[in-house]
Amino acid sequence: MRIVIAGGHGQIARRLERLLADRGDRPAGIIRRPEQTEDLVAAGAEPLLLDLEAATPPELARLLDGADAVVFAAGAGAGSGAARKLTVDRDAAVLLADAAELAGVRRYLIVSSMGADAGARYPADETFETYLRAKGAADDAVRARSTLDWTVLRPGRLTDGPGTGLVRLAPDLPRGSVDRQDVAAVLAALLHEPGTAGQTPDLVAGNATVAEAVAAAAGHG
Repeated sequence: MRIVIAGGHGQIARRLERLLADRGDRPAGIIRRPEQTEDLVAAGAEPLLLDLEAATPPELARLLDGADAVVFAAGAGAGSGAARKLTVDRDAAVLLADAAELAGVRRYLIVSSMGADAGARYPADETFETYLRAKGAADDAVRARSTLDWTVLRPGRLTDGPGTGLVRLAPDLPRGSVDRQDVAAVLAALLHEPGTAGQTPDLVAGNATVAEAVAAAAGHG
């Protein structure tokens, strides 16, 4: 499979690229800085240079030629202001959906967040509230596309350990944390499991292996 990942230099994306390359897939990562190229090559991914905040759907669609699936793993990141939560976390996700439709790519995975909601209220932190709203709006926009076989993955609080390989994957889970390595492993499994299309599962650390959790979500468990 050729899989194009938006936000290709992100922490989850680079872990995913390594997993995909190791199993024989052909990952490609969209980056906006030329100096990030070497990191993607080291992860086994093809670097694709494009600024998602400035690109048009046809420009992005050209990079999706021959792709079997796309993954939206981009994010404005910690320390960014509210404006970039909208232009990256919301608008770039919609842009990727537009481009996927133009390119005829049906499978679309988006990395969202537990608590994402277009109407989220978080008075204690206006920027975080904007982030949750941006993610929720992006999720809604993707789920509205009948031409896409989408899966919206909503991880809990992200940690940076080596990963345990044990997760819990289901809608409406209690809040929890999950390692970025395990998020990447779940994404890799979801890409090869079409039975999870049309789902919006939460993801936290748990007691099931990634394979077991994804199989159960697809109705095989």
